[in-house]
Amino acid sequence: MSKYMDVHHGMKGITPDQLSAAHRADTSIQGDEGVRFEHAWADPKSGTVYCLSDAPSADAVKRIHKRAGHPVEEIHEVPLEVS
Repeated sequence: MSKYMDVHHGMKGITPDQLSAAHRADTSIQGDEGVRFEHAWADPKSGTVYCLSDAPSADAVKRIHKRAGHPVEEIHEVPLEVS
């Protein structure tokens, strides 16, 4: 499993409730692809949403987001992490 950060654009004005609903839509089907979404952040002003996940591949993340109704094109593998 690898860690991925994906970036959604065009979600200007997203509210906390909308972000929560989108995250729940992902987590409700994430097991179908072996993905585990950990966290989501948003900047309503710019319309940018970020999601952090553990997944077997970037394609698995893409498929879950697409099925959940918010496709993503920008996904970055995060091979190095410090706490």
